[in-house]
Amino acid sequence: MTVTIRPATPQDCGTILRFIRELAEYEREPDAVEATEQTLAASLFGQSPAAEALIAERDGEAIGFALFFHNFSTWKGKRGLYLEDLYITPAARGSGAGKALLVHLAGLALDRDCARFEWAVLDWNAPAIAFYRAMGATGMDEWTVQRISGDALARLAGRG
Repeated sequence: MTVTIRPATPQDCGTILRFIRELAEYEREPDAVEATEQTLAASLFGQSPAAEALIAERDGEAIGFALFFHNFSTWKGKRGLYLEDLYITPAARGSGAGKALLVHLAGLALDRDCARFEWAVLDWNAPAIAFYRAMGATGMDEWTVQRISGDALARLAGRG
């Protein structure tokens, strides 16, 4: 039962959306998903893609995905690879699919001359944190994520 990694195609949007919903459920935010197959298709495969996705398969069955995009480090003067989401179905956890996705992404980061490969993880997700540390990740605990969205974003832009 070998795990393979391949780039997502437009035909994968339904599967990706299912994985996003399962991830949202795991992260205790089941009602937060607003994405649709159409918005994913436009964002991943439209005229100006905002992100890319990979599909992990075992025996031809999709068992997980990674969604990523490029960011930029002003200090390094180079782009980086930012992993937005990595998800493996519960039945496939421990199969090596998560590691295979990280290895593939690390290779892409090197192939694309990225200065770094980074992502965020919820502070309560101890299994994921342990997994990432085992892969060589370093916690950036002195940094906190800041976010403005919805009405606050509109107000900041002077449009609300």
